[in-house]
Amino acid sequence: MHGEYKVPGGKLVVVDLADNGGHLAEVRVSGDFFLEPDSALDAINEALCGLPVDTSQAALTEAVEAALGEHVSLYGITPEGVAIAVRRALDTGANA
Repeated sequence: MHGEYKVPGGKLVVVDLADNGGHLAEVRVSGDFFLEPDSALDAINEALCGLPVDTSQAALTEAVEAALGEHVSLYGITPEGVAIAVRRALDTGANA
């Protein structure tokens, strides 16, 4: 499944994922944004994997925020933007 979201005043967030028995799997967040350190992207992907496919946007945002910690800088995206892209992927996949 594939979802995209353009953060207002920011960059494009792209999420590709699979549904494995009602849970997020193979989550890959990408786009034209920057993160410091680069390893934060792996932390985001890992935090989303395994969550139920019916996880709310707010809960997805919280999972991304928790994965980032205090020493991560986001440039052009927000945790909420990632969550919106995830929900769009799931909602598009459900309607396919």
